[in-house]
Amino acid sequence: MNELPIDTGTRITLNFALKFTDGEVIDTTFGKQPATLEIGDDNLPENFEAYLLGMKAGETATYNVPPEKAFGQHNPSNVQMFKRSDFSADMVLDPGVMISFADARQQELPGVVQHVEGDQVTIDFNHPLAGRTLVFEVEIIDVEPAQAAH
Repeated sequence: MNELPIDTGTRITLNFALKFTDGEVIDTTFGKQPATLEIGDDNLPENFEAYLLGMKAGETATYNVPPEKAFGQHNPSNVQMFKRSDFSADMVLDPGVMISFADARQQELPGVVQHVEGDQVTIDFNHPLAGRTLVFEVEIIDVEPAQAAH
C-alpha cells in the first residue's frame, strides 16, 4: 500500500459523497467510478482539498463543512429583480429554473428564478448550496506523485 500523504503535487483516486446534514446525497462516486484528480488543479474547491491533506491510501473520513468553507453564506445582495420584458417572451421563468447570464467580464453567471410576480422576476445568483452545512465523506483509494501519472 502506498504511504504517500496527500499534498500539493499529488494525484489522488478517491470516492466521495457530498450530502446535506439530513443525509440527502447531493453528489457521490460511491458505487460508481472513483474520481481521480490532482491536488491544486481546481477540480475540487480549495477548502475541500484542505480536508484531504495528509490523508493516505486506504483512509476514510467524514467532515462537516460549514457554509464559509463550502459555498459561502447566502448573500441577500445576490438576489436581484428584473423586468419580465428583460427576457425573451418564450423563455420559461418558473421558480427553480436556472438561467445563464454573463457578468461584466462576460463570464457565465448562473441565476435561479425565485419567483415571478406581475412584471417582476426575482433571480438568485447565490450558489444553490450557499448557507448550507455539508457533509463531505471520503475514501482515499490511491495517492501518487502527479508527474508519475502523466
